[in-house]
Amino acid sequence: MSLDQEVEALRKVPFFANIDPARLKLMAFASERLTFKPGQMLCKQGDVGDSAYIILEGDAEVFFNGGEKRVIARLGVNDIVGEIAILCDVPRTANVEAGAKGAVALKLTKELFLRMAHEFPDMALEVMRVLAHRMEGMIKAMRDVQGAKQ
Repeated sequence: MSLDQEVEALRKVPFFANIDPARLKLMAFASERLTFKPGQMLCKQGDVGDSAYIILEGDAEVFFNGGEKRVIARLGVNDIVGEIAILCDVPRTANVEAGAKGAVALKLTKELFLRMAHEFPDMALEVMRVLAHRMEGMIKAMRDVQGAKQ
């Protein structure tokens, strides 16, 4: 995937939709492109959150530690993951594992992500919306797990 293709992929992520293409090119250039084999971890629950990942190809599954592996979310192309830990300075809240076909992701460092959020208030607002939606989903998943145990 070329730099221009990575910029196009970034433009499809709601967080970055309104950012100038020249800045997206800088973001893509400053990011690291990683390939994950099927089942390989992108993030481990409890680890220090030093980056966020944008899925460029393939997919990934999100799940919590403990007991039987229960997928609480599936991520696909143009989804972002890992932003909670870098925004809130908390350990990773869940595990993220590459799906059956593996995944290719763009790794955004904490410094780069926060600089972009600061420079583009619309991006920061979209981040808040996505985080609120994810929190709602996690609460529902936790309730479902509790209900299954009772």
